[in-house]
Amino acid sequence: MSLDTATVRRVASLARLRVEEAELPRLQSELNGILGWIEQLQAVDTQGVEPLAGGGQLALRMREDKVTDGGVTDAVLSNAPDREGEFFAVPKVVE
Repeated sequence: MSLDTATVRRVASLARLRVEEAELPRLQSELNGILGWIEQLQAVDTQGVEPLAGGGQLALRMREDKVTDGGVTDAVLSNAPDREGEFFAVPKVVE
């Protein structure tokens, strides 16, 4: 399926988007690309695959709830542009 500029203009209108005439070809190309991906997904054989509505029925593994600091302060702060001791240093924003 391929969209023409009139259809792209109508879709933009329905979505309440203001699209300049110069932007229509780029938007048309992007929408046609998205529709191409959807066509590829429709070509996938899904016979015999049960639909999955979510993972709500799966039980998650439980772990002990421990409060830690991670123990990697130096590794985290090594990326900071500035630091003071074991903390990030930031410029003062309130005077």
